[in-house]
Amino acid sequence: MTRRRLSPEEVELWRKVTQTADRLHPERAPHPAPLPKPKPKKRVVTPVASFTVGVRASTALPGHDLSPPPGERLARTPLKMDRKTHAKMKRGKMAPEGKLDLHGMTMDQAHPRLTSFILRAQAEGKRLVLVVTGKGKHRDDGGPIPVRHGVLRHQVPQWLSLPPLAQAVLQVAEAHVSHGGGGAYYVYLRRNR
Repeated sequence: MTRRRLSPEEVELWRKVTQTADRLHPERAPHPAPLPKPKPKKRVVTPVASFTVGVRASTALPGHDLSPPPGERLARTPLKMDRKTHAKMKRGKMAPEGKLDLHGMTMDQAHPRLTSFILRAQAEGKRLVLVVTGKGKHRDDGGPIPVRHGVLRHQVPQWLSLPPLAQAVLQVAEAHVSHGGGGAYYVYLRRNR
């Protein structure tokens, strides 16, 4: 709410009222201060962008998938293993000691198989295993809710970071192209103690 300025007639009326009114504290000296005047506010004018009908917007709309691809998420995780060994693994120079193929499985079938495979591989003393999930089929039924393709590809890294597999897994990384690329993961296991 902005204050308006008092007109000269209103100021004169106020002075007459103050002269005829009895003071609440007569021992205090009256101060002849003028009425405060509100400070004018500066108006900020924002320039209007030029608009032409029929011209497309320059910004692209974001996609439905709000989470980044699993490879990007895994690349951002802190390194828990030897840097030299990790670089060798990422270049595909280390041969996996075991392989689990989850192609065509549902989540209900894949999760127990993954759990038993990882725990058995650690018990056998293996250090590097390959888990193949596939890249997933792109099947969009055109419904209002977007469907993420590659369900296992997104779910396997999460399963590997949760108990009981978290205690066995040291590092997870996307596989080299020679071992499956974005449709497979290297799982570097902790030493069995």
